Amino acid sequence: MKKDDLIIKNILITGNPGVGKTTLIKNIISKCNISAKGFYTSEVRDSDGKRWGFKIISLDGEEGIMASVEIVSKYRVSRYGVDVDAIDRVGVTAVKEAINNSDFIVIDEIGRMELFSKKFQGVAMEALDSPKIVFGTITAKDTAFTKKIKERQDTKIITLTRPNFIEIETYLERLISKMSKGGNA
Repeated sequence: MKKDDLIIKNILITGNPGVGKTTLIKNIISKCNISAKGFYTSEVRDSDGKRWGFKIISLDGEEGIMASVEIVSKYRVSRYGVDVDAIDRVGVTAVKEAINNSDFIVIDEIGRMELFSKKFQGVAMEALDSPKIVFGTITAKDTAFTKKIKERQDTKIITLTRPNFIEIETYLERLISKMSKGGNA
């Protein structure tokens, strides 16, 4: 059976850093008026505008600093120390809540920082395996874990670039609206 013949229920956006993946997720949730649970990530900048770290924020408003230049941790991505406890407390909790109480699960993102958490890896797979729609982002650079996700038969991977942002946003608005009414991707 071809992938096109199967039911696609997971939509994951990939692309280089800074192309607008999180902005796209937020726009689609807002425009399609989706009742969703889960989390997104956001850059934190200092008073000079220099990136200082990253927040993880649940759609219910819980938040934590998941990485920063000031965090001392054995888990590092570039110059940022990663706080796995913040990922577990905010991200894992938000995804579990979404699995139990929402038709749409937002996971922004399945990325290098989040993947330091074994609990996050487990709950991400649980969400992807659930009957719920997962709408999220995934790192462009593959690990064994992300490669496995990208090869799933029930998952559509969409590459976002700055030039195709409007086109992809329009496509996803239609797709997500159709899926929320019980249609297939």
